[in-house]
Amino acid sequence: MPKQPLIVAAAVAMREGRVMICRRRADAHNGLKWEFPGGKLEAGESPEAALARELKEELGVEARVGRIADAVYHRYEDRDVLVLFYRCQIDGEPRSIDCDAVAWVLPEELKDYDFAGADAAFVERLF
Repeated sequence: MPKQPLIVAAAVAMREGRVMICRRRADAHNGLKWEFPGGKLEAGESPEAALARELKEELGVEARVGRIADAVYHRYEDRDVLVLFYRCQIDGEPRSIDCDAVAWVLPEELKDYDFAGADAAFVERLF
């Protein structure tokens, strides 16, 4: 029987017409690829709670998680993931606590970044 996909919640946070993206640490899965910040759900955790927790841990910001924007299923070589992309508002200025870099980019510039697979599919579909 195939393994269940890893469920991940990701933030689509906009500020002054720009969207926030993060670059993964070099030693992480898909190292140095860009992504919409977020992370895996812990046992019994809702996607919204997981996303707020991950944004606090990784970027040091408080988040108000809104409606889901999209869901992307992606098969990597070593794992399958289901990424739930949520519209978010964040309070504070994000810091690279558990990522390599943070950037605020115009939506039309997203295609210039090297995104991890599921995030690349999201960019193609919505931006």
